[in-house]
Amino acid sequence: MELRLLEYFLTVVREENISRAAEVLHVTQPTLSRQMKELEEQLHTTLFLRGKRLTLTDSGVMLRRRAEEVVSLMQKIESEFQEQEELSGVISVGSGGLMASMILPDLIAHFRERYPLVSFELITGNADHIKEKLEHGLLDFGFLMEPIDIEKFDYLRLPTKEVWGVLLPADHPLAEGSAIDRKQLKSLPLIVTSRTALKSEIEEWLRCPVSELDIVATHNLINNAAPLVEHSVACVLTVEGAVNLYDPARFAFRPLTPELTMTSVFAWKKLSPYSGAAGKFLEYIKHMHFGHTNV
Repeated sequence: MELRLLEYFLTVVREENISRAAEVLHVTQPTLSRQMKELEEQLHTTLFLRGKRLTLTDSGVMLRRRAEEVVSLMQKIESEFQEQEELSGVISVGSGGLMASMILPDLIAHFRERYPLVSFELITGNADHIKEKLEHGLLDFGFLMEPIDIEKFDYLRLPTKEVWGVLLPADHPLAEGSAIDRKQLKSLPLIVTSRTALKSEIEEWLRCPVSELDIVATHNLINNAAPLVEHSVACVLTVEGAVNLYDPARFAFRPLTPELTMTSVFAWKKLSPYSGAAGKFLEYIKHMHFGHTNV
């Protein structure tokens, strides 16, 4: 299967129309239709439900995900092997809303002072999402909040603590206090993280099963939950780093009491032969001495 076919497929998916996709790709509509049919024949499946607007079948959805991974990986390979007189390339870094990732702006600024042709791709996701992309080589580096299985990674454990608390509407009665205790938490309609690895940590703090909480919804990114907070539907059990830039006129974050904190790591794939821009950035990170390195 040619990479070009996957790129054509992704363009068709994005445009949801063969004619528009053909215009974008500068090929004729019959040619593009034939190539999509050939792709379906190669895979022995139907990728599209054809009508006024193309929609993906289950097989099409699966191929889209894999095609995005393959195309992204090939772009990274090409970038790493481009010969330039000066160091250039794209460094990809993934992170969720973590206080630990607040070191990134300074890191990027100082690194680009020395290597101005290097750019960065910043990817947002929870720890499980970032970890998966690291494992598949789709990210160079990632900030991961523990607990998480980091056996496959080398990492730098960062000294910054991720403080757990509750995101409330600014005018919520509990926003008048300085912290949220166990009894108060149990009284709130809550949105909680979908990360199953965090369940036991939260239950240990609660001293009871999570099922005893009034859980309205789960989320993988805080931005999906914030509108429910603003409309007083529910509050979010989250870490401070995910919400520290939210407007205090609309939202209030109150830490849990007694305190619940977790650590984060800056991770990269173990034994990866980093070269080019990613290799130089890794050298730079290792010399910064932010915390304990496990390499």
